[in-house]
Amino acid sequence: MDAAEVSGVRSRKRRDAINKKAIGMASHGNSNGITGKNAASAGPRKRKSRKVDDAETNKVDDQVCEQCDSGLHGDAMLLCDRCDKGWHLYCLSPPLESVPPGNWYCSDCMNSDSDCFGFVERRKTCLLDAFQRFDEKVKRRWFGQRRPSRVQVEKQFWEIVEGRAGELEVMYGSDMDTSVYGSGFPRLGDPVPPSVDLEMWQKYCSSPWNLNNFPNLPGSVLRTVQDKIAGVMVPWLYIGMLFSSFCWHVEDHCFYSINYLHWGEPKCWYGVPGAEANAFELVMRNTLPDLFDAQPDLLFHLVTMLNPSVLQANGVPVYSVMQEPGNFVITFPRSYHGGFNLGLNCAEAVNFAPADWLPHGGIGAELYRMYRKAPVLSHEELLYVVAKNGVRSESLSYLKGEIERLFLKEKKCREELWTNGIVKSSLMPARSNPNYIGSEEDPMCVICRQYLYLSAVSCNCRPSSYVCLEHWKHLCECSPEKHRLLYRHTLAELGDLACEVKALSGENVKQRPFLLNDIPAPSKKVKDRYISYAQLAEDWLSESDRILHMPFLDTAYSTALEASGQFLWGDHDMDSVRNMALKLTEAKKWVLSVRNCISRIDEFLLCKHKCSEKVKYVEIEKLVAIRCKSSCEPGLPQLQAYVEKGKMMISEINIALSSRSTVEHLETLYSRASEFPIELTETSTLCCEISFAKSWLKKTCDLLEQNRAGTIDIDLLNTLKLEMVQLRVVAPEIELLSNLWKEAESLRKRCQSYLQDSPVLKELGSFLLALDGTKFSIPELNLLKQHYSGACCWASLVNGILRKLFERNDYHNIVEELAGIVRDGKSLRVKVDELPIVEKELRRSFCRKQACEALATQMSMDFIEEILTQASILTIEEELPFVDLSQLLKNATAWEQKARLMLEQSASLSEFEDHIRCAEDIQAILPSAQNMKAQIVVARSWMDKCQAYLSPRCDELGPVVLLKVDDLKDLICRPASMEVILDTSALNSVLSKVEKWEHNSLSLLINLRTLLHLNVVGSTVDPLERNLEELQNKISAAIESGLSLGFELKVLNELKDCLLTVGWMLRALSFCSRIPLLEDVDRAIEEAVNLPASLLNCPLATLLMSGLSWLRKALVLLPESEKSVKPKLENAENILAEHQKIAVPYSIMTAELEDAISKHKSWTEQCHAFFMLPDYQSWAGLLRLRDRGQSVAFDCCEMDRVVLDIKKIDGWFNQCRCTLSADVNDNGSLLSILQKISRSLDNASMLYAEDCKKKEFCVICSCDVVASRCVICQDWYHSSCVESLLASKQTTSEYICPFCFSLEGGDPLEKGIQERISKGNRPALSALTELVSSAKGFYKGIEELDLLEEITKKGCDLKSYLMQILHDADSYDGEDLSVMCKPLVVALKATSAAGLYDQQINNTIEVVLSRYSWKKHIHNILCGGRQTSIQHVMRLDKEGSNLEISGEDFFKLEICKIKETSQQWLAKAEKAAFDCGELPLDLVYGLITEGENLSVDVEKELKLLRDRSILYCICRKPYDNRAMIACDQCDEWYHFDCINVCGPPPETFHCPACRPNNGEVFILLPRPASEEDRASIEAGPHTPPASCDELETVEANKCSNSNSREKSQVRVDLVKLLRQDSELDNMWRENKKVLHRTARRRSNFVGLL
Repeated sequence: MDAAEVSGVRSRKRRDAINKKAIGMASHGNSNGITGKNAASAGPRKRKSRKVDDAETNKVDDQVCEQCDSGLHGDAMLLCDRCDKGWHLYCLSPPLESVPPGNWYCSDCMNSDSDCFGFVERRKTCLLDAFQRFDEKVKRRWFGQRRPSRVQVEKQFWEIVEGRAGELEVMYGSDMDTSVYGSGFPRLGDPVPPSVDLEMWQKYCSSPWNLNNFPNLPGSVLRTVQDKIAGVMVPWLYIGMLFSSFCWHVEDHCFYSINYLHWGEPKCWYGVPGAEANAFELVMRNTLPDLFDAQPDLLFHLVTMLNPSVLQANGVPVYSVMQEPGNFVITFPRSYHGGFNLGLNCAEAVNFAPADWLPHGGIGAELYRMYRKAPVLSHEELLYVVAKNGVRSESLSYLKGEIERLFLKEKKCREELWTNGIVKSSLMPARSNPNYIGSEEDPMCVICRQYLYLSAVSCNCRPSSYVCLEHWKHLCECSPEKHRLLYRHTLAELGDLACEVKALSGENVKQRPFLLNDIPAPSKKVKDRYISYAQLAEDWLSESDRILHMPFLDTAYSTALEASGQFLWGDHDMDSVRNMALKLTEAKKWVLSVRNCISRIDEFLLCKHKCSEKVKYVEIEKLVAIRCKSSCEPGLPQLQAYVEKGKMMISEINIALSSRSTVEHLETLYSRASEFPIELTETSTLCCEISFAKSWLKKTCDLLEQNRAGTIDIDLLNTLKLEMVQLRVVAPEIELLSNLWKEAESLRKRCQSYLQDSPVLKELGSFLLALDGTKFSIPELNLLKQHYSGACCWASLVNGILRKLFERNDYHNIVEELAGIVRDGKSLRVKVDELPIVEKELRRSFCRKQACEALATQMSMDFIEEILTQASILTIEEELPFVDLSQLLKNATAWEQKARLMLEQSASLSEFEDHIRCAEDIQAILPSAQNMKAQIVVARSWMDKCQAYLSPRCDELGPVVLLKVDDLKDLICRPASMEVILDTSALNSVLSKVEKWEHNSLSLLINLRTLLHLNVVGSTVDPLERNLEELQNKISAAIESGLSLGFELKVLNELKDCLLTVGWMLRALSFCSRIPLLEDVDRAIEEAVNLPASLLNCPLATLLMSGLSWLRKALVLLPESEKSVKPKLENAENILAEHQKIAVPYSIMTAELEDAISKHKSWTEQCHAFFMLPDYQSWAGLLRLRDRGQSVAFDCCEMDRVVLDIKKIDGWFNQCRCTLSADVNDNGSLLSILQKISRSLDNASMLYAEDCKKKEFCVICSCDVVASRCVICQDWYHSSCVESLLASKQTTSEYICPFCFSLEGGDPLEKGIQERISKGNRPALSALTELVSSAKGFYKGIEELDLLEEITKKGCDLKSYLMQILHDADSYDGEDLSVMCKPLVVALKATSAAGLYDQQINNTIEVVLSRYSWKKHIHNILCGGRQTSIQHVMRLDKEGSNLEISGEDFFKLEICKIKETSQQWLAKAEKAAFDCGELPLDLVYGLITEGENLSVDVEKELKLLRDRSILYCICRKPYDNRAMIACDQCDEWYHFDCINVCGPPPETFHCPACRPNNGEVFILLPRPASEEDRASIEAGPHTPPASCDELETVEANKCSNSNSREKSQVRVDLVKLLRQDSELDNMWRENKKVLHRTARRRSNFVGLL
């Protein structure tokens, strides 16, 4: 037996996570073995949406949805924050409308191994014996050896489920397929047990109550389901044990279900009506919100149990039933049910669905769609098939509504698809068996996982994926025009089906307005205007009719047919479209077929030998006969001509075959037909006839040759004779074969006549001799020869055996040999003379064999006599075996006569035994021997039984088997009916002893009953106790004596019951002389339940029971301090008064009650005195009253007032502890905690007092032990106290405290200081103030309250002082930061030292500290001497605005000034750096100087300006993006246009200043390839900078920078170039002498550029 089935997990692709953020998740508690979850819930889970960049979503490795396996629609993809798997929002169960806030986890992560709950599948099989042992083990653990009641089991079950009784692991063999494990009901295919009547078995196999037949009963809508769905069409088997449960659930598809309990313990069921299903689900969600948040489809998984009392408390009706073996339990649609087993049992269940289930099935299908659950079967297919097959008249009302709903939904969805642009459609493949469900499996929607029977949507981009009509937008990201609607039935077919169902229900339906009233006609926008669906269809019809009447054009037909797809699925208003589409399809098919035939004919005529296949005549004949009238095809006349030629040739072939022509004529016709381009069916017939005729003629000629040569095979001759009838040709061989066949047939008939009648051996030999030498091979003749040969061999064998028979005496072998010879002789088909002789000798040999066997083994006397009679008949009685056998029969007859005489007249046991010994020498079966042995056995058995009554009984270790008196009497009477004489005197003596004991015991019972009928005990119980004790001793002695007899005596059990009752009465009477414990009284009452009912109802027992009941009430009412519930005074007085009615004297108990009442009254008087004197009321006095009252007081208003007042103050104490002791590890008293806080406030107050510095107290702990002193604030510190406050180590030799160190650096506070001044475990000052306010009106003398008021006052004073100094520090806007630093240090120290926390002080410190840190950073910029970045300056300025720094503040003004100056300089530098030399050089130098003096770092801009100041060429200008070349000797750069260089640059270049050339020789100097471009990096002489006004007037030119300049080898005639202008030559030489000049331009250079 396997455990419950689990679902598998399929493998999915893992994708890279985008913007993953790890976060912890609270897990809900794991379940016990019963998997119940009553109130367990998960912690609140935050959810987070994922923002994905466009660059990430465009990667090839997109996230794939785990539900639909699509990576499309990334904007709707939701990623799990734990496993990074993705789901579309619309693919979730249930779907989400938007991305949830916070973190989100998938169901797999929410129910991971560490967090999951539910059933665990057992991997190994479990035998029923092992399962039963486990059940017994669980039962012993929870209930021991006792048998619990059903109420106790049910109570224990819910305690385990709710976690109040510990954990439990159980097994449940659930959902086991009966087709695999077997059913408890008989089935036709099962083997019939031998002990069961066949007729009864067949009756139960066909019974309607057989669960195997239930789903297929008449009226069930599941009769059309072909699949053997386990649990639905095939029952499931359930093997349960104690506490194994089935959790709250409804059946699949909201089916009915029926459950039958075969055997075992009961099964407890709980059920909720289907009408209350919504209320049930609401209560479940409200009770277990966290579980439903983690798994919204929780109720689908059968893992949650909730106590029915919780449901009933919330108004949900719950009904229960206890299912016994043999009972059926039926659950209705949408009826939630659950339950558990009370022990080992076996049940079987199956679903069923009558017609009234159909509306519920629709609801179930929608639930599956909503929660994305795969259904068991298609509800749409079920409705359609049921409607097609027909149902009973009473079921039509349910089917009618569902079919109408199905039609309207399908119509609406299809029209919406059309409106949204999906115009392509295709018909789904037809079902091979449409009248049954499950014959073929439909595709499933990848979104909602529902079967797509009626329709689906697909796209070429995902050919293997389909969606339903509701989720078409989620299939892919293609445009709707690329999608395709797949449908199985048109709306017309669905509507007609709905009308048929409605008509069958009795309504007169002519049209279908009931289906179309609320659905508007669809329309959509086409070319800027709206057009209706019908109008678009009319336009298509007009265009299609035009296409149909014009010459055939394939593209036009294809376009029209493709456009018709948007109308074919419609209702009857689209019938004309469907008809026109059919005409177009047929016309297109006809034209293409005609053209194909003409093409193949032409191809055959062109290349006859290569063409493998011709056009069939039937095909072209059909095309010519159809002839589409609306199409004009030019190839049709040619096809008609071929048809006429084919008809003529077919007629000629038929005439030739029917007139029996010669083979040569037929071959001529076949040759002509082969040349014809059309394949004729008659051509193959003609070919077959020719082949058949040639084959027959060849075989006939061969046979005739055999006739001349030798033997002829008769079978071949017959075959040719039969084939000759089928010949359709003329040949001379036909007559020759007929004559030969007639001769052979005559001979065969003669042989058959001998075979039919068995001939005599000699006659058969004469016949065969006459036929010797015949030329025919006839099977009958061969068979006759075999018969003759066999008969001759048999006769020879018989003669040889008979000659040697009298010499042998092995009769067994002789009989076998002769019997075999006789069998062989009878099987011969020929008559032989030796057979009667062999038969007679066989009978004699058999008689001799029987005689030998009778002498060797014991045989019956009748059998021996029969053998002797048979020997006399065969005349062999004088032979020796038969003589010995006769003597044996004589001796046996004499013994038998004497035995019968002894049995009739009786004899002693010894005589019987002697006669039996005489029978051992007789070798025969004696009839009376068994009877005599039986009598001896009976006598011995009687004597053995007597030994148990006569032998003395010894004590045995094992259980003693008691004897019965009736058995003893039966033994005494039994010898009278026996044939053996036996003695019974000893048994009579034992019986008399037993009867005497019974008489004495009955007298004791009479005495006891007399005593038990007493009605009054009396004032004292001593006489009654003495009588009972005396009677108890006598009964004990009688019981001991009775047990020694060893008999099972009824009186003995009565004595034991009486002894038990007397002992109980003595214990009950013992309570009169003492005050017993409540446990003793309860035990006595429980023992009374086990007393015999006859004795418990006697007057004395009833009197004692009433006394015990009163005594228990009195004990419960006694006031004790340990009791949680106090009894009331009036109850005690009533009990005391009730004792007068009890006839049992409990004097000690009554005295105790009276004393308790007296003490209570005294205590109440003390309470009244306490509450009437307010001046004397104190907390200690109230506590004393409470302590005294707990031990002596009953339940009264005074006690309630005392407890209420104390409870109120205790609640205040608890509130104080919760407020003050935030640290769970602080186990100190409330007073010690308050004292600690008070000391910390005193220490904090000393920080701003001068005594702290003088007395060298530590700021942190206020201890005066030797410490270190801070050189800044002059306060003292222990190194151990400040070690945790400072994270970074100090580098100075002098000690600086952590507070001063942090403030001097201007950085944020160290982590240790931040933790020190934060709230942490310290109580808030506001909370203490509230505690003081809530304690108004309390009693005096509460030390904790007084100390709390003092702490509150100190805290308020400290807060006032700190707020004042912080306000003064924050208001300061000067340059000296020490004014702010000192108050801040004091505030930080006081806040960290104080044991209280105040949010207002903490916020103020944070604000002042932030502003101080901001000013400190600016101070470092101003005084530090180090430059900072302009971004830092901008950030500081923005931070100052955010911190609301005053505009008059010194540091605010300074940072604004730095920012403005820096921004102005950067703007000028940017203009100058890229002005292409427009700005004079002196102004550039001025900018450089100004930038070097700024407070911000502008090194990058300064580098650009320095590069800008370098001058080049003879024009002495900075680089301006013009083409330049460097001299290979002096490294000076020159503009091409300044030295008049045209074309590509030369490979090497020397300026004229370095190497002038006056001739015509070209300068060509090689330059190394590795040498880089060179430029002068030296600046010219310093020029005073220009004024700022002059710099601003220069207009900048926009030029682009060039990073590199390349030179290639070019030959340049520099001499000619320099001779063009002598002035240029002179300037070149002059400028070459001075390499670096000032940056001012000269006007005489302007014309040279």
